[in-house]
This record gives sequence, structure tokens and C-alpha cells, in this order.
Amino acid sequence: MPFNTKLMDELNLLNQFNLRNEQDGIKLHHDANPSLISAAERLHKKGLTTQTDGGYLTDLGRKAAEQTQNLKVILK
Repeated sequence: MPFNTKLMDELNLLNQFNLRNEQDGIKLHHDANPSLISAAERLHKKGLTTQTDGGYLTDLGRKAAEQTQNLKVILK
């Protein structure tokens, strides 16, 4: 499966989570980019975040964010 725009939006959002502090979540406001709002909703539906507008990472979400952020470092 190629990385389409929707998947890239989800990966970019996972990349924004601070993995050093589990108490750091993210909050997308109603005026955020619509593609990011949709990505946040998809991540929540997949069980990776606690809220539709971001929130905190679930255990699965943390694993996904770790992998996403590791991949970014490797490809840099």
C-alpha cells in the first residue's frame, strides 16, 4: 500500500506527540487544517488516541508513534 495523503496526514500527526512525556497530548482546534482534523478522527477510530481531536496516545498509539518517529530518524 503506498503512502497516500490521508496516511501521510496520520503519520505527521503521530510525529507531533512528545514521547518523553505521556502527559503531553495534543489538541486540534476547530479552525485547524481540515485534513489534520480528519486525520485525528481516523487515529481515534483506529484506537491510537483517546479523543477525536487528539488527546493522548493509547498503548497502541504510543507504539505507532514510536515507530513513526524512529522511521523519520532513519530516513533523515
